[in-house]
Amino acid sequence: MALSNSTIRGLIEVEEAQIDELSNLLIDCVEGGASVSFMRPLARDRAVDFWRRVATAVSMRQRVLLVAEDGGGICGTVQLILDMPENQPHRAEVAKMLVHRRARRRGLGAMLMRAAEQAARDHGRSLLVLDAVSGGDGARLYERLGWRRVGDIPNFALMPDGAPCSTTYYYRDLS
Repeated sequence: MALSNSTIRGLIEVEEAQIDELSNLLIDCVEGGASVSFMRPLARDRAVDFWRRVATAVSMRQRVLLVAEDGGGICGTVQLILDMPENQPHRAEVAKMLVHRRARRRGLGAMLMRAAEQAARDHGRSLLVLDAVSGGDGARLYERLGWRRVGDIPNFALMPDGAPCSTTYYYRDLS
């Protein structure tokens, strides 16, 4: 089923109400088992603190923050980290691609990734990199979208329940 009622937009400034919605999204993803740097249970104050740091980076133009919204509010997000070393002005890193459990399996992840790729082009970036849990939903999505797999690192991180997981690195040449 396609998402016809969702819109994606970039946030230039992140307001408190948006931080609240983004925190809800992050907590939902962690509770749903997504390995996105946080352990379960994710305390609300930790989620809010994370999004406030992201908001600061967005206001400093070091990150691009895209959000997907539906009738229930923010249901997805993805970030582009633009703050790269001096010798990598052509590159950005994709981070925290999150889709709320209420909006999964309807094409929103693909829409967010396409929007991130366009935002990268708009910022003069021609190379994107990201990592994902090996064999997970995200990895399958990135491969379907044409991202190139570089390799796996065993036991790279922990799942929210504490189980170890491997990560796979990907890149996308936009030139």
